[in-house]
Amino acid sequence: MIKAAFKSVLVIYNARSGPQQDKQFYQVLEQKSSQYQFDFQVFELDRPDCEGLIRTKIETCRPDLLMAAGGDGTLNIVAKIAPDFELPVMILPYGSANGMARELAIPGDVAMAYDVLGSYKIKAIDLLKINDHICVHLSDVGLNARIVKRFEQDGQRGLITYAKHLFNEVFLIRSKRFEIIYDGKPIRRKAVSITFANASKYGTGAVINPAGKIDDGKFELCIVRPFPRLKIFSLAWKMFRGTLQTSEYFEVISCTEAQIKQKKGVVLQVDGEVLGKVKQIDISIRPNILKLLLPAVS
Repeated sequence: MIKAAFKSVLVIYNARSGPQQDKQFYQVLEQKSSQYQFDFQVFELDRPDCEGLIRTKIETCRPDLLMAAGGDGTLNIVAKIAPDFELPVMILPYGSANGMARELAIPGDVAMAYDVLGSYKIKAIDLLKINDHICVHLSDVGLNARIVKRFEQDGQRGLITYAKHLFNEVFLIRSKRFEIIYDGKPIRRKAVSITFANASKYGTGAVINPAGKIDDGKFELCIVRPFPRLKIFSLAWKMFRGTLQTSEYFEVISCTEAQIKQKKGVVLQVDGEVLGKVKQIDISIRPNILKLLLPAVS
């Protein structure tokens, strides 16, 4: 038994995350709450308009730690709320890909992720504001956003399902013309996809932003230019090797604010949630605003 660092915990749990509901969720939570001596309450995410209810729950139970038990979408919801209450957030990776957990070297095994409580540090990270939405991890338009849309409509979850839709989308690759203003500088680009990156890699391990840092007060526009279809394997190899910056079809721009316009509209996804078609995207940085509980050595 370990003396509690946090006595009261509110767990925001998304049972719909990941390949299937984890039937051992409550069992593991009970075991770890006993081991680390904390009291807990669980708020289950069962509908999209739950932000106000979570805020009310926080005001009622007054926790000193929030746990985001789900995928990147669950963390996104918690990240909107936690800074207003100056509460630290701990990630329990119950999602399909768990991109942010992977980014931060949080163990993929949930029982081990709890053990961060035994030896942790608190790190303040940046958030992005994209139109009226918060982004913790990665957002984009173009190729990956369309894959995420297909993934969202599929009854199955997991990396195999994601890979299936990636393969299908490769044969439908389309590029669009974008008008971009970043830090006051106007440019135009023809692109297959543009990622708005706070972090460096997707939950699959593919690195889209090799130089990305989550606490440097900046974000990156990661632009994939039109490429011959035969180059898809070369680009994928570079992404998984973390060397995408060496490709002639890739460009990265670091900035603190940007505006993206596309005349006909493009599908936008934020932290794995598809938000529909937009013609204009306004992006700005909120530096060092979210406090995360991370492994002491990471």
